[in-house]
Amino acid sequence: MTYSRFVAIGDSQTEGMCDGDDASGYRGWADRLADRLARLNPDLRYANLAIRGKNTRNTLDEQLAPALELRPDLIAAPLGMNDVIGRGDLATVHTDLRQIYDRLAESGATVVVSTFPDITGTIPFGRRLSDRLATLNQMMREFAADYEFVLVDLHAAPVLTDLRSWSSDRLHASPVGHERFAAGAAYSLGLPGSSADWGRPLPDVADPGIVARTLRDSRWVVEFFTPWAIRKVRGRSLGDGRSPKRPTLAPVIVSPAATEIQ
Repeated sequence: MTYSRFVAIGDSQTEGMCDGDDASGYRGWADRLADRLARLNPDLRYANLAIRGKNTRNTLDEQLAPALELRPDLIAAPLGMNDVIGRGDLATVHTDLRQIYDRLAESGATVVVSTFPDITGTIPFGRRLSDRLATLNQMMREFAADYEFVLVDLHAAPVLTDLRSWSSDRLHASPVGHERFAAGAAYSLGLPGSSADWGRPLPDVADPGIVARTLRDSRWVVEFFTPWAIRKVRGRSLGDGRSPKRPTLAPVIVSPAATEIQ
């Protein structure tokens, strides 16, 4: 199927954080998927309303109506990871997701959702979130089945348990991780040229050893976890005061490397 109006909603992962920077601009998996779609239809128009730090309720209140007003025929809406990390009430998250996905299903557009990667081995304290992550992933599978959405199973992808697929903050994908997510979405959508091997592991590297791993984890706590915890206590978010990077439908300038799986 050829798509002509692609809209993405959500949080930092869909905004594209850590695939680029604030100075040069962020790319991310949704932009990379838009590249692939534009190769099939040069008339594709694409908008990205996702903003870092947003949770499911923020998406319901702030992004859903503007997204639907753009009359998309393809919508990317993998939602809920900030609620898992931020300890939001998952029953409320389910209710909010049901409202969002009801509206998206009614639009008639093809909707892409995902499970979320297994973070138990990639971030310190990740195992404490394993039950919440499993609950969210089961929600996503059930919503995909109920509404006949396209599901990208990131949790089953070995490549996303590799730290090389993650940025130094371990919460946002690296360019490699974003490309694999885009490749998984392309495969799940059945796009020509997509590969079933999108989730294959990266080549093996030597284990750095327990001392190096411990130092790396300690540095992560100081550089990333502590500032996040302080923002949470203060009720602040990285997305406060930010606007979407692509608020309206616009043509896609295709990257030469858009279809490469790294």
